[in-house]
Amino acid sequence: METRSAEDIELATQKLLQDLKAVIRDGEELLKAGARNLGEKSVAARASLSSALERAKETQRKLQARAASHAKATDRVVRDYPYHSLGVALGIGLLLGILAGRR
Repeated sequence: METRSAEDIELATQKLLQDLKAVIRDGEELLKAGARNLGEKSVAARASLSSALERAKETQRKLQARAASHAKATDRVVRDYPYHSLGVALGIGLLLGILAGRR
């Protein structure tokens, strides 16, 4: 199992949030464009898309809140235990260096 550093997780979370924002923006544009040509099936599809967009927005808000709380907690731990944090970072860096050197 591959372990990921906090930096990798933060980058992945930021990428996910950017992608989610793009999906929300594109979906809203699609809803606006599709409002002109509404048939029975289009109304149902539009309602479904609207519901999915609301869920995506809520997920985005939750992810942003979670990312912010984790960043604050990490900052607090690093400030409370600076030498321990430095030692852990050094150890992880050394381990990654050894693994990268083997390849």
